[in-house]
Amino acid sequence: MATTSGRLLALLSLLQSRRDWPGQLLAERLEVSGRTVRRDVERLRELGYPIGAVKGPDGGYRLQAGTELPPLLFDDGQAVALAVALRTAAGSGAEVGEDAARALATVRQVMPSRLRHRIDAVQVSAVGPRAGAAARVDPQVLVTLAGAVRSREVVRFDYAPASGPADGSAGPDAGRPPRRVEPHHVVTRAGRWYLVGWDSDRAGWRVFRADRISPRTPLGPRFAPRELPDGVDVDTFLAGRFRGSTRRDDWPCRGEVLIDLPAGEVAPYAHDGLVEALGPDRCRLVVGSWSWAGLVALIGRYDAELEVVGPPELRAELARTAARFTRAAERVPARPGRDEPRSGGPPAG
Repeated sequence: MATTSGRLLALLSLLQSRRDWPGQLLAERLEVSGRTVRRDVERLRELGYPIGAVKGPDGGYRLQAGTELPPLLFDDGQAVALAVALRTAAGSGAEVGEDAARALATVRQVMPSRLRHRIDAVQVSAVGPRAGAAARVDPQVLVTLAGAVRSREVVRFDYAPASGPADGSAGPDAGRPPRRVEPHHVVTRAGRWYLVGWDSDRAGWRVFRADRISPRTPLGPRFAPRELPDGVDVDTFLAGRFRGSTRRDDWPCRGEVLIDLPAGEVAPYAHDGLVEALGPDRCRLVVGSWSWAGLVALIGRYDAELEVVGPPELRAELARTAARFTRAAERVPARPGRDEPRSGGPPAG
């Protein structure tokens, strides 16, 4: 580090990022000797930071918890990351926008002017598709669900229907016993929050929208965690569920076609499909969708001749769609007052 103060700040930042740090690993991260690390730890202790020694073969240090811990310090990267996270919190789907704004204002007040300028320069807005007002989630619900994930305790909750009755009543699910779920992950996707877990009563993995969950207390018994199907991670599992697949992160319907267009004109609209150039004006496209009709719509966006390689289901759906479109093109709607009498009176003279 260029200066002792800069090195102390980096050391404190590292100590805050994990529970225990071996002394040799700290020296490697800071690019200094072990002796320098020991000397810097003593300087931080003199400033009031309770840093304890960790016994063991490697030795090490731990920043202990305590009410008398001096104010936290942030380097430039942490200050920018904090500002971005707090400024975009309102678009996360959780009802924390006002709290995030107040937190950013509080943190800004205690930072030196140099970092305040860095934070003020970070002006970002969360835009794009996101859930509406009905999908906002109570932060306490997220805290309860996340706590159950951490403690491996079954959660019991009432699950509201996707659309309630117009009269505001409880709806057809009223009076049903609460769901019992072994929570696996709390995740956010496109402005919505979801609980991924094993539904004990239905003996299967489910994805629940957090804005429809009303937790019951107390929590249920502890459980031994399960692995997601096929050993995939939660991101892959959730992506597969949103694609309509019950197993891996793959589309339930996948087909292969040859298109009379350059690969460069097909690739930008192929989503996660595979595009292979077969010549200057011809390419192969392998792509998936949630249904065969959806797959036909996807390949139909290209204004070019195409050849179906397979499977037979795609060819059959193309034929059904072509017949349906042909009937629609041949059907001429009657116009009131010209082609047929208006209902309730004679045609206009």
